[in-house]
Amino acid sequence: MAQWCQLQMLDSKYLEQVDQLYDDSFPMDIRQYLSRWIESIDWDTVAVQDSLATIRFHDLLAQLDDQHSRFALESNFLQQHNFRKIKRNLQDRFQEDPVTMAMIISRNLKEEQKILVCAKEAEQEGEGAVSAMVVEKQKLDNKVKELKDKVQFMDQMLKNLEDLQDEYDFKMNTLKNPENELNGMSAKELEKEKFNTTRMCIELKQKRHEVVSFLSELLNLTQSLIQDLINEELPEWKQRQQIACIGGPPNACVDQLQNWFTAVAESLQQVRQHLNKMLELEQKFTYENDPISQKKSHLENRALDLLKNLLSSSLVVERQPCMPTHPQRPLVLKTGVQFTVKLRFLVKLHEFNYQLKVKAVFDKDVTEKKGFRKFNILGTNTKVMNMEESNGSLAAEFRHLQLKEQKLAGNRTNEVREFICSTSRRCNYWNWILTNKSQNQSRLKAMALPLVVISNVCQLPSGWASILWYNMLTTEPRNLKFFLSPPSAKWSQLSEVLSWQFSSVTKRGLNQEQLNMLADKLLGAKAQRNPDGTIPWTKFCKQSANEKSFPFWLWIEGILDLIKRHLLSLWNDGCIMGFISKEREKALLSNKCPGTFLLRFSESSKEGAITFTWIEHDVHDKPVYHSVEPYTKKELSAVSLPDIIRTYKVMAVENIPENPLRFLYPDVPKDKAFGKYYPKPSETPEPMDTDVQEVHGYMKTELISVSEVHPSRLQDNMMPMSPDDYKVLERIVSPRDIDAVVSPSFSSRC
Repeated sequence: MAQWCQLQMLDSKYLEQVDQLYDDSFPMDIRQYLSRWIESIDWDTVAVQDSLATIRFHDLLAQLDDQHSRFALESNFLQQHNFRKIKRNLQDRFQEDPVTMAMIISRNLKEEQKILVCAKEAEQEGEGAVSAMVVEKQKLDNKVKELKDKVQFMDQMLKNLEDLQDEYDFKMNTLKNPENELNGMSAKELEKEKFNTTRMCIELKQKRHEVVSFLSELLNLTQSLIQDLINEELPEWKQRQQIACIGGPPNACVDQLQNWFTAVAESLQQVRQHLNKMLELEQKFTYENDPISQKKSHLENRALDLLKNLLSSSLVVERQPCMPTHPQRPLVLKTGVQFTVKLRFLVKLHEFNYQLKVKAVFDKDVTEKKGFRKFNILGTNTKVMNMEESNGSLAAEFRHLQLKEQKLAGNRTNEVREFICSTSRRCNYWNWILTNKSQNQSRLKAMALPLVVISNVCQLPSGWASILWYNMLTTEPRNLKFFLSPPSAKWSQLSEVLSWQFSSVTKRGLNQEQLNMLADKLLGAKAQRNPDGTIPWTKFCKQSANEKSFPFWLWIEGILDLIKRHLLSLWNDGCIMGFISKEREKALLSNKCPGTFLLRFSESSKEGAITFTWIEHDVHDKPVYHSVEPYTKKELSAVSLPDIIRTYKVMAVENIPENPLRFLYPDVPKDKAFGKYYPKPSETPEPMDTDVQEVHGYMKTELISVSEVHPSRLQDNMMPMSPDDYKVLERIVSPRDIDAVVSPSFSSRC
């Protein structure tokens, strides 16, 4: 069964997670109507090849045109309009960067698979293995259900009270009528009727006390629920959103939060209707010490205060500000580049539809602080919330906002300029105005997380480092002093965030072995096993790492970009060990067969580079380790790493070239590990015969990597070579030259 069909059969809680995967960058409409075509493509491969991504992007546009034609035949005007709009948006966002689109589709398909796996595991484990978090949510669900039940019971109580009051009123009017004695009623019967009426009056007063007491209890339960939502659930959701922003698990609970907020608001509305009904009953009948008369003002004020309290916390930034060109780097905005942000009102009531106006403005308090730049917001910064454009939720999405810096009079010192470029932050307020029929207005504020505003894309890595540090260490959105003196982070915190940076763009995070190596770089070998070891901000993003000319984070960022562009499949398949110290490298290879090699990232390249190290043995059977000169993006753009490993040669003057690489650590034959990445036969140029070569005048060539050995190293029984001897020379050789290369046998210690 197709993956999309399987997803649609899941429970609502899983469908909610699926819903969170799709937004305007890649709408769910495309996933729905083009599901077969989407699932037929290997998007992992597309995401690492620019040319293939361009082809698939245009294929997608063609698929959209075909689907649009089907809607035209069906006279489905609405979907025709939607798909024209979707096509325009895709062209605006991905025309110049189709790889990003491929990465989004690839990521969504993987997340869908994870959801299916989780659903299957949950079904197998049953109710007994429900997590503590789910149990807590179930308790809140039960509390909301209890509130709804009490509201319904209150309806019945008021109806019974009204019926009793009407009956009492009728009897009282009957007793007051002097014609009763002419209706054949004896004095004894009249006395009995008066007694029953008096007893009914007592019962009526008792029921009034019960109704007022029950309504007070109902408001107590409502207050408790609102406190749970505002003080616990909402902050937890915001914290999960912070984690999701920096690469952590997706935050997929906003629909559940909306259901709770809406249920409580609806109940409060019904309570206010109950109060109006009680006032009607009071107007028809009252008496001294009437509990309705005594409590009505207090109950009305309390219900209104609870509703205001709930509404004041109901506006949230559902999706934080983000440039569509960098979907995995939210909260970093470049001046002059469009960004998007989405807000949602958690109280989904139809009377609010098209009645809530949202305006984006900057916090005025921040602009007065020294060193913080001032910006104007360009584009439409005011929108009306409506359900039609937001899949039924009460939301507003700003899609075409831009920031433009306000030019300040006078010159700024270099110190201030550096402060602005590296640590300037903006706190945004997103205000909304509720306009009702009487034209009264109420202002509520929802605050986005602090932003880093950059003026050049080269500042993006440093800006993202600031976002990581802030959202890792604090949950207070107005804690601007944080940026003046950032606190240190514990290794236990930072290690998890570093792993997220890899798992958010690939299938694999960092394992403990890799994290140990990074801890060694930041904390030193003696402190790497201490999870409470602290790393200062300057050591993470400012100071040079290991006496290099670039900081630790820029080194990590370069490696992430290298993986994304050239090594994604190898990293996902676990072929790259990546982060490993030279000492650990030697320890792992020391007892392995000659020709065993592993792949690790260079520690000396800011832009990201990868090398391989293999083991041989000298004439005395001692291990000798060789590392090739690291390959950067430039070399890998010309030849893929699997092809480099396949064709790599070591040769000396008048010596036969040979490939020393035999096994990928620990013991996987090289061709088995990398064979699926080699060019397929259909992609390999067929050998030309002599006649064809003469016609075209060219011989086919192949680019290979060769390490040359100095002749002096061939003397003295092949003395071991140092890494400096393995400088890579890119050579273009013809097929007949390659055929002449013979791989000699290796001595084995297995």
